[in-house]
Amino acid sequence: MRFAFTIAGSDPTGGAGLQADLQVFRAHGVHGGGVPTALTVQDGRKVRQVLPVFPSVVLAQLRGLGEGLRPDAVKIGMLASDDVARAVALGLADLAGEERRPPLVIDPVLAASDGTPLLERRAWPTLRELLRGATLVTPNLAEAEALTGEAAGTRAGAEQAARAFVQEFGADAVLVKGGHRAGAPDDLLAWREGAGVSLAWLPGERIEGGGAHGTGCALSAAITARLARGEALREAVDGARGFVAEALRRAVVRGGARFLGLP
Repeated sequence: MRFAFTIAGSDPTGGAGLQADLQVFRAHGVHGGGVPTALTVQDGRKVRQVLPVFPSVVLAQLRGLGEGLRPDAVKIGMLASDDVARAVALGLADLAGEERRPPLVIDPVLAASDGTPLLERRAWPTLRELLRGATLVTPNLAEAEALTGEAAGTRAGAEQAARAFVQEFGADAVLVKGGHRAGAPDDLLAWREGAGVSLAWLPGERIEGGGAHGTGCALSAAITARLARGEALREAVDGARGFVAEALRRAVVRGGARFLGLP
């Protein structure tokens, strides 16, 4: 069995964050491990409190996992604070020293859907440092715009933002998610090719009923699981998008929040 681990915030509802990542890993037949970066108080509709984990504990967990259970892929989600982000960077540096660094997927979570900040502003430079060498970064439109300064809501702006992630921040590839764009919710996949950047627009569809809690987490986790299984990047992205679309079709409402219908 392949093994992936997620470095993310804890969501007590199980609809997003570390708990959702583990469910998605299992749905793909991948054993999941997790390092929590923060505890949250929320109900699927609103985040009431964010409590970062001690950075030294985050680092110790990462080093312990790296020594005992070599992962086939790693996902980074919510980081909460600059101190936690730096601890994660130190832990990943140990993996980078190995013969082959596992694929790394980064979901650059800046804020919750209700607007609650999930990464303090002073941590953004550390996040950008983590992007260097990442296999894939999966920002939504707001995150792409905030991190690059480009108007990612337009197709031209999204393409400029995608190039910035690859050429300026040093990621190998980026998937700019278009779910919040007016009109067709197409995603943009960009990847390094030689000295340039190649772009591919991936057609999206609006699923009846609207979005659901944790959609972005599920997408990046599904890509991570598929990379852990040995799939090529484009194959992993296409398969993960289909997985999330089906989960949206099966979404259910509990306690006023809409949750993905994961298998």
